[in-house]
Amino acid sequence: MSGSVRAGELSFTGPYTFFKAPHVDLASAEQRAYDVGVLGIPYDFAVGFRAGARWAPAALRQASGRYAPPAAGFYDMAGDKRRLAGISLADLGDVDPAQLERVDTFARVTAAARLARRAATLPVFVGGDHSLTYPLLMAYDDETELHVLQFDAHLDFSDSRNATAFSNSSPFRRASEDVPGLTGITVIGLRGLRSDHEAVAAARARGHALVTADAVHESLTAVRASLPAGRRLYLSLDVDVLDPAELPGTSSPEPDGLSFRQLNALLAQAVADNDVVGLDVMELAPELDPSGRSQLLVARLIAECLAAWWDSRR
Repeated sequence: MSGSVRAGELSFTGPYTFFKAPHVDLASAEQRAYDVGVLGIPYDFAVGFRAGARWAPAALRQASGRYAPPAAGFYDMAGDKRRLAGISLADLGDVDPAQLERVDTFARVTAAARLARRAATLPVFVGGDHSLTYPLLMAYDDETELHVLQFDAHLDFSDSRNATAFSNSSPFRRASEDVPGLTGITVIGLRGLRSDHEAVAAARARGHALVTADAVHESLTAVRASLPAGRRLYLSLDVDVLDPAELPGTSSPEPDGLSFRQLNALLAQAVADNDVVGLDVMELAPELDPSGRSQLLVARLIAECLAAWWDSRR
């Protein structure tokens, strides 16, 4: 299959693409030509606090070179097996946002997401701020029973904030209203002093499962057992679900977040138990972390998620 990773290159050599995969013209990609296609969306005009997520696709292209899978796959010492061997990856480029024209930008995102779904079995969307999950989910309007598993410090279910209904505080509220086949949402990692009471009540009234970070800390095993299973599943990962001591490069960090170990275990469980149809990774703001470790951690998380997905298929 086409789309194998280029061999024999150091991680810091260019040109930079996601996981050193070949760059593919999204519009001309053949149907299901790749196992995984990664699409960048450099847009952060809906952030209510610290900006910078527009730089995440570029930063992750560079950082993910560290985790470009060799042809033979990565050797997993703990499991004594190879992972990601034979997977075909493609860098599908970036959506070109229309800056302050939110309607046009979202329309472009939805159109590009439809093409990414056509090009790859598993499309991966790299934002950008979390408002983008709404137009991404609009590209799944053909799904009849879609469940969203959201990892996030914040609920992002406000009806309106700062006089706008389309900020990064509201994507799942809008999606619940406008995506016809969206049947449920599970949120894991919630914490902080700034919760929106109306949003919490509205989410619970719709039957959404809200899991706090405290619940994960108290019993990772219990939370793993409560994850959705047997679903058509869309994963949405806001990197602020992680503790800022591990990932400081994000717009709205909250203390007492999940560890890499906890999040990785939950992602692996969800991928193994469901048919994952999409993954987005949002709110990485690499300029807020001069050390560069935030984008390296996110690149590793995506690689781990892809490895779990590829294991489940094989």
